[in-house]
Amino acid sequence: MRPARATTSEFNAQTTAILIGASVMLSLSMGMRQSFGLFLGPISRDLAITAADFTFAIAIQNIVWGVTQPFMGALADRYGCRPVALLGVVIYAAGLTLMWNAVGTLSLTLGAGVLVGLAMSCTASNMAMAASARAVSAGKRSLVLGIVSGAGSMGTFVAAPMAQTLIAGYGWGAAMIGFLGLAVLMAPMAYLAGGADKVGGGRAGADENSTFKGILTEAAHHGGYIIMASAFFVCGLQLVFLTTHLPTYLEICGLDPMLSAQALATVGAFNVLGSYLLGWLGGRYPKHLLLGGVYILRSLALAVFFIVPASPASTLLFSAVMGTLWLGVVPLINGLVAQIFGLRYMATLTGIAFFSHQVGSFLGAWGGGLLYDTLGNYDRAIQTGVAIGIIAGLAQMFMNDKPTPRMEAMRAAAAE
Repeated sequence: MRPARATTSEFNAQTTAILIGASVMLSLSMGMRQSFGLFLGPISRDLAITAADFTFAIAIQNIVWGVTQPFMGALADRYGCRPVALLGVVIYAAGLTLMWNAVGTLSLTLGAGVLVGLAMSCTASNMAMAASARAVSAGKRSLVLGIVSGAGSMGTFVAAPMAQTLIAGYGWGAAMIGFLGLAVLMAPMAYLAGGADKVGGGRAGADENSTFKGILTEAAHHGGYIIMASAFFVCGLQLVFLTTHLPTYLEICGLDPMLSAQALATVGAFNVLGSYLLGWLGGRYPKHLLLGGVYILRSLALAVFFIVPASPASTLLFSAVMGTLWLGVVPLINGLVAQIFGLRYMATLTGIAFFSHQVGSFLGAWGGGLLYDTLGNYDRAIQTGVAIGIIAGLAQMFMNDKPTPRMEAMRAAAAE
């Protein structure tokens, strides 16, 4: 196998279309999903349900996303990203429609929880990263994944203010119609991202000799992968807790409801910088050390924000810090999987790791709502999130990031 050359000439029209499609698909998918916290208050009041009922639906979404991600990844590895991504767009639109027409907890959970959760496994970070990784050479992979991940955050910058404006002016139903319009725009982007199916085989190279069973055995016996997947838990817990509960926390503090949308938009804007920066750093420094540092810095930022009295200035500063540390973990996680195991079953292995992330998301969304309903504040939830974040960050820093013997042999043969 000839080693891939990392030259700018590889960015032809086909590669550019793939990266644009993956970026916009990820942006719209994540942008809508990360703005669901804005609907907690109005939907809960309109449907006469509790905060825990709403956050349970979001928690189910995260569990469904996590449980189905390995299977959707396996389907994409076998049949291609395009059919899986397009199916995800249809399911996303169906979920938003059911959410819009919800009459109680059950229909809300089926729409926002089950259907949107399944759609996310087809259209969000894992699928976008798998397509992007196959479209470029190893030398540019970490940087490109950072760029795509950063561009993916722009959806929050658009979706959150749009939703809050429509909710304030016309009600949450109008905001849901706006989201349906964004879902329609995802379809052509999913088609473009699926162009990676035509170049994936060439990029995988000798990786094609690996088998599905063999790669799962490798992962199960690689201690570093197990630590990385386990530490990914804290990422989901912290981020989904914030996107779901920050609007309610700011409302408790007596701050303007629009500040919640501004905070989420700030997260999206600074995530562009953070994802690019971490993608760039991931191509130059050990990715596991960077990941551990992100988890620890997030935890410290959470602790400081909830200790200091909330204000518009402190909220936006906190959002900028968290945005810088937001989706930058995605290129690092995907880069580590490619480094350790190669590209052939990248979507499957990142999907398995993502399940751990979504267990954390489940607890961050529902557990946060349950603690709030029980205690009347978020103090215990914050303390727990900070503690496990620091523990996970330290564990991540000591993981084994060495490639498997199969990958080392393959790279040695390529260098001859």
